Amino acid sequence: MSDAPPPLVQLLRTIEVGSAVRRGLLAGGGLAIALYLIRVFELIGPVAGTRSYPIVGAAGWYAMLALVLAVSMAMLVTAVIITVRLVRLFRRAAGQEPSG
Repeated sequence: MSDAPPPLVQLLRTIEVGSAVRRGLLAGGGLAIALYLIRVFELIGPVAGTRSYPIVGAAGWYAMLALVLAVSMAMLVTAVIITVRLVRLFRRAAGQEPSG
């Protein structure tokens, strides 16, 4: 029996998916936190007009929106990084790009 990991696990290690996920989470979280702080603490200025925010208030609604934004941004950044790494890996395998 072979001790080698399955091909999918080898591919995921080769393109460093864990690193891409961490970068995506940092980018998404950073953007969401920045926009949340800007909006809730009115760092750019007050919002024109009045609005009602039922149940959880304005901070709660914007926290939920920030979470959705953070997850979406994290997935987008992760997908872009992985796609770029896969293209480079396939080009290198095909002999179109020198390694290094």
